[in-house]
Amino acid sequence: MNDTNSQPLKLFNSLTRTLEPFTPVHEGEARVYTCGPTVYNYQHIGNMRAYVFADLLGRTLSWKGLKLTHVINITDVGHLTSDADAGDDKMEKAAASSGKSAWDIAKYYTDAYWKDIDRLNIRQPAKWSIATDHVGEMIEFAKGIADKHCYELESGLYFDTSTVPDYGRLAGIQSDDIEGRIETVEGKRHPQDFAIWRKTPVGETRQMEWDSPWGKGAPGWHLECSQMSMKYLGETFDIHTGGIDHREIHHPNEIAQNQAHNCSEHSGANIWMHNNFLIDRAGKMSKSSGDFLRLQVLIDKGIHPLAYRLMCLQAHYRSELEFSWDNLVAVLTRFKRIVMGIERLKERLAASQDEKPPHPKLTEIREQMNAAMNDDLNSCPVIPLLEDLLSLKKVDAAQRMDLLREMDLILGLHLETLTRADLRLRPKSAAITEAEIEQKLDLRQQAKADKDFAAADAIRDELTAQGVELMDGDPLRWEWSISI
Repeated sequence: MNDTNSQPLKLFNSLTRTLEPFTPVHEGEARVYTCGPTVYNYQHIGNMRAYVFADLLGRTLSWKGLKLTHVINITDVGHLTSDADAGDDKMEKAAASSGKSAWDIAKYYTDAYWKDIDRLNIRQPAKWSIATDHVGEMIEFAKGIADKHCYELESGLYFDTSTVPDYGRLAGIQSDDIEGRIETVEGKRHPQDFAIWRKTPVGETRQMEWDSPWGKGAPGWHLECSQMSMKYLGETFDIHTGGIDHREIHHPNEIAQNQAHNCSEHSGANIWMHNNFLIDRAGKMSKSSGDFLRLQVLIDKGIHPLAYRLMCLQAHYRSELEFSWDNLVAVLTRFKRIVMGIERLKERLAASQDEKPPHPKLTEIREQMNAAMNDDLNSCPVIPLLEDLLSLKKVDAAQRMDLLREMDLILGLHLETLTRADLRLRPKSAAITEAEIEQKLDLRQQAKADKDFAAADAIRDELTAQGVELMDGDPLRWEWSISI
């Protein structure tokens, strides 16, 4: 295996808008914080792109030989219905509309999120940091910066953004340009100022509220990430990730708090990284529509969740990725062909001689993969390189399998263990079971043996009408015909 450290890993830093060589703060270790979900509902597939990206980053850092310390938070309090520091608390609103407790809602949707994490083969972080487990520490954090950087209004404790240098630098904004996206609150000194503690309004009681020096209430969304990232990763750590929507308000507010807490101009993380949006022209990506696209919807259509992961990997994380059912079905077809190629490769392993030295073509593929991944996690060329690897039928199978394993350390597609049968998911709309299909195929095989071709054709037509595509001569025998 070539030394993956022979080329430096370069990452795009949203703070400087440049590619920068990655040099860890702590030698041999990479410390990464990822903004996690607000667990008031299921996560849509656009949300999940952020975690596929963060997983790709983590896998690449591990592949580079670094110990990875990755923290992802769970926001179960404090996030308002607008990212711009306005509206009702999402958890309280969900509780009021469902008749369940905010705590029960948080647990249910956290479990659902973790299930999707597992379905997408996203590795477990070193720490899941739950916001409500840290409220006392958030209060102490706020107390530490309140005198120099905050002021109190009737609605809560607000951060004065003029007290830190270059506020809004991450968003590329150093003026009042973002005023239109931020809540207008009477008494705020500057439009960009934001709440780090929200008081419970007089006469109201919230399910999630705590006593504080500024009255009973709850922490602001931005506060939790500053406190938890620095608690687990240190005041200066390597990388902070999130969706590009966080780049405009949430992350600049985090940076302001970090600067205030650390009495420094430093942003907390050395590198800030943001994945771009998943675009759905049909307009069903937003949870507010009530009919949004989540991973279970894809599964119900018969699409394996790892096909969605592959779809994400086919695009650079900083590029917009357009979703359509036709595109996703095409990715699933590509995935099936890759898995078929791997199954053929496994068949050749018994006869493998494991030649030395490595075949020049494999060296070339590995070098191209290294160059791509070291260039800001450019996974796009790695997929065709994988297909090139599988096409090298005259090259030793064991050597090809070794390189395939290395590729999958980065891609995370279960390439060595996944089978075509695993990719054959039953659509929710299918009226026939797999056992019934197999039974009918046995009858069809017997009819063909008896030369009753009319009966065999009738069985084929019946299965086709029920969304089953027969594959004569193929050991898999059949698969679902995905109709979108």
